[in-house]
Amino acid sequence: MKDKSTIYIFIDEEVKPIAILESPVNFELDTTRLVDGQHTLKIVSRDPSGKEGIRLVPFEVRNGPAISIEGISENAVVDGIVPVMINAYGKGDQRNFLIIGSETPQSIPFWVFVLLIAFVGWAIYYCVTSPLELLNK
Repeated sequence: MKDKSTIYIFIDEEVKPIAILESPVNFELDTTRLVDGQHTLKIVSRDPSGKEGIRLVPFEVRNGPAISIEGISENAVVDGIVPVMINAYGKGDQRNFLIIGSETPQSIPFWVFVLLIAFVGWAIYYCVTSPLELLNK
């Protein structure tokens, strides 16, 4: 009889485990073989007496190109014509980072326009009132 627990590691609803190991264990999960989307890591542990414990760990894989959308959000209520900007870019791999296309252009936030209008208003006020103050001295 063994004195260590046996660990069975499954991905999603697979019947065959991706690994059978003795505890304690460290392993690397290779997500490059999984499709993008929701997955579940299922860990079954069987102790030397035969009792089993199960742990489910949901996770999401995003190995494919990142997709950024501006102009519409999830579950949005819209009408008329909606301008939508979509950007998709790959991340490269762990050795090389792709710079081209990795930044998503975004529209200028409204607060920048408010700040610009306030500054221009202050500048006009300053230009109009400053010569008057110099004449009064």
